[in-house]
Amino acid sequence: MKRFVTLAILAVGLSAMTADAQGLKMPQPSSSQTISQDFGLGKITISYSRPNVKGRQIFGDLVPFDKVWRTGANSATLITFTDEVKVQGQTLPAGEYGLFTIPGKNEWTIIFNKSAKQWGSYSYNQAEDVLRVKVKPETLKEKAETFSIQFAQVYPTAAQLELKWANTLVSVGITTDIDSRVMANIETAMQGEKKPYFQAANYYFENGKDLKKALEWASAAEAAEPKAPWIKLLKGKIQLKAGDKQGAAATATAGLQLAKEINNEEYVRLHSALLADAKK
Repeated sequence: MKRFVTLAILAVGLSAMTADAQGLKMPQPSSSQTISQDFGLGKITISYSRPNVKGRQIFGDLVPFDKVWRTGANSATLITFTDEVKVQGQTLPAGEYGLFTIPGKNEWTIIFNKSAKQWGSYSYNQAEDVLRVKVKPETLKEKAETFSIQFAQVYPTAAQLELKWANTLVSVGITTDIDSRVMANIETAMQGEKKPYFQAANYYFENGKDLKKALEWASAAEAAEPKAPWIKLLKGKIQLKAGDKQGAAATATAGLQLAKEINNEEYVRLHSALLADAKK
């Protein structure tokens, strides 16, 4: 009977401890992070866990060379592309992928795998790889204590995906082709009632398109909003790029006056710089 009572009390105690544990909030040894980067006409999102060095030897020891790694801690790193991209020049369709890597002394393999959601890399199956690319690791001057994934050198159609941990940096080139889609969007929008003259002119200017058409649209935008110094700035830049220094100077002078009237220091500075360039 005493034995039964003792076991019963023990069971109640264990139950209470379990209940308490379930309600106990503790920080995770490897914190989680989700980052999102607008890219092209879409977005790239990454969810991963961030282990720390904690005085350990990382690559070649804690993370063995030449073996598949989850690229972080806990669950495998998850990466999502809303649009098709190219990774190191190779096409990767839009979708959700497990981001695995194979670290090496002189070369890393970057893997995008169909099995996006799994714990670690224990269930990794090479047959489900969608894309593999190889990159060279670099040595960091300053140690990265916490494993980090970030985007660097981000442009409208190109970016570097960087993996940093300990003294290692791995950089993966990602590009996207949006020109044909943007041009089609502009053509369609110009058929509508509200024409995006400023945006279309700016795209043509920034991407080396027909400057005559860009100037035509900038002038139309200027006519609709004659008091907008940002429109005059774009028009002046287009004129200067087209070789019309006299026209650019006149536009910059008018824009400078407008910027002063509304006390906008940024556009005062920008129009002053444009005017100086037009007078060279």
